Amino acid sequence: MTIDRIIFAVAGTLVLLGLVLGLVVNPWFFTMAGFVGANMLQSAFTGFCPLAVILRKAGLPESACFRPGG
Repeated sequence: MTIDRIIFAVAGTLVLLGLVLGLVVNPWFFTMAGFVGANMLQSAFTGFCPLAVILRKAGLPESACFRPGG
């Protein structure tokens, strides 16, 4: 799995989790979904994503086209 797909999976999971917890537990959990959405928006403009930095340091591949032999 590449960094891009992991980021989409984690962001989607956190947004959905924030929405479900906001409906079931406490409306303050909606702020989690808002924070993730705001981070995705700033990442689109700046190119900086904290999770991508962590995943690069962990040695995960950037994308399929950058893999050696791929």
